[in-house]
Amino acid sequence: MDYIENFIKELPEMKSGEELIEELSIFPDYNDSIRQESQTERLMRLSDLYRLYVPSNMSTEIYAKLYLALLRSLQKKGTQVAIRQKYQNYNRIQNQEYRGIIGGSDSFTIIGTSGIGKSSAISRAIELITENRVIEIEEPYVKVIPCVIVQCPFDSSVKGLLLEILRKVDEELGSSYYKNAVRARATTDMLIGSVSQVALNHIGMLIVDEIQNVVNSKNGKSLIGSLTQLINNSGISICMVGTPECNPFFEQAMQLARRSVGLQYQNMPYDAYFESFCKILFEYQYVRNQTEITPMITEWLYEHSAGILSVVVSLIHDAQEMAILSGKEILDMEMLNQAYNQRLSFLHSYIQPSVSQKKQTSRPKKKNPVNGICSVQETEKECVSVSDLAVRAKAENLDMVAILREFYTVEEVAV
Repeated sequence: MDYIENFIKELPEMKSGEELIEELSIFPDYNDSIRQESQTERLMRLSDLYRLYVPSNMSTEIYAKLYLALLRSLQKKGTQVAIRQKYQNYNRIQNQEYRGIIGGSDSFTIIGTSGIGKSSAISRAIELITENRVIEIEEPYVKVIPCVIVQCPFDSSVKGLLLEILRKVDEELGSSYYKNAVRARATTDMLIGSVSQVALNHIGMLIVDEIQNVVNSKNGKSLIGSLTQLINNSGISICMVGTPECNPFFEQAMQLARRSVGLQYQNMPYDAYFESFCKILFEYQYVRNQTEITPMITEWLYEHSAGILSVVVSLIHDAQEMAILSGKEILDMEMLNQAYNQRLSFLHSYIQPSVSQKKQTSRPKKKNPVNGICSVQETEKECVSVSDLAVRAKAENLDMVAILREFYTVEEVAV
């Protein structure tokens, strides 16, 4: 019991509420005087936008889930069952008869749309949970890595994943497990025994990112099966992180669905958090002329990001970069539209801004057919660009002329 308590004592106390929000937050240093610096200095500092982190409900849920999963893993270290399991794992390495004794600790998934910030939330949570990158216990002397993060191989290679786990452990502990496994030309079955032994001795929790790679690979089920064996033979918690495209894969069989119970997140809704995030982000301006964010700009950002926070950051970053390089030196709707049309063109088919117009009895006024840019003060109608309408027509298989009639005066000239 003292052995287990020594591990738990090395973990920082679990945080919650306002204290947790404060600890998770990252606000890069910023001073208004930066706007008067040289172009080069401002462009370099502009990258601070990507360091900004504003915690959401997702952040706090992921923190709690990972903390408790790590705690359950550490509680199994040094127990009598764990000691017996070490002998079984040794038998597996030697290709002898073996069996799982310790049983699984925890297996769960964190599934979310790409770009909503789940990887950042996991990273921030791990930084808080693992203040010490390696936990050292003196009696008996042992080193444990609280969390090992690996990526699922693009071809879902079981052997590739197991070797990557050994390589990550070697990086932290200065050991030579990876080198020994390669030198011995270990088979996949032997590697599972070896990695189970290493995990039992030196790993608190394993996070496998990009798990959606299993979906289109013939080795997908084999990789999930090997992770299941690893859980049962090491007692550690395993978290699988991926995008919603892996949901059908896990739903196809009971044993897969049981291993994938966890947290799921979609695109951010348009709520108080999104408004707050945009407001904070808009305060980091590196152009000469400062502007204030308006409800119209916030709505435009949501429409042109589909609630994906990474896209919001890219829009504001690229709009400022273009404004500085062009000499316009202002973050306004014109620069935001240019950033969306020129820098994010590959994302248009995924975002598809939905522009709602109030029904009118009179013919709508003709908007600018070139770029669809309107001023910040214009509030009666939303800004609509021809490129946005073209994307919508292509995505929904609609008549382009009919859509143009909704926003422009279209005259047909006989030839």
